[in-house]
Amino acid sequence: MTTSPETDWMNHPEIRALVDRANTLTLEERITLVKGLIPAIADALSEEEYEQFVTFVRLKGERYLEAKGHPGEGRASRHTPGERELEGR
Repeated sequence: MTTSPETDWMNHPEIRALVDRANTLTLEERITLVKGLIPAIADALSEEEYEQFVTFVRLKGERYLEAKGHPGEGRASRHTPGERELEGR
């Protein structure tokens, strides 16, 4: 998990602890957890913001799989854009 000026206000140790705890669950439990979070996230966002969120989640997975499939090649060789590129950061 990386930080940026946009996320400096967050409680990163607490978020990391939640992620670490969630990662001890089975795959099916982790998927259920993510699906359980979606309604509250959708309620808190506009339709456009929700679509952007879904796109960022999909791209996060694609970037991870791309990096995993090409170890040691670094960010410069990736084809899938990251959140920062999409936001113009």
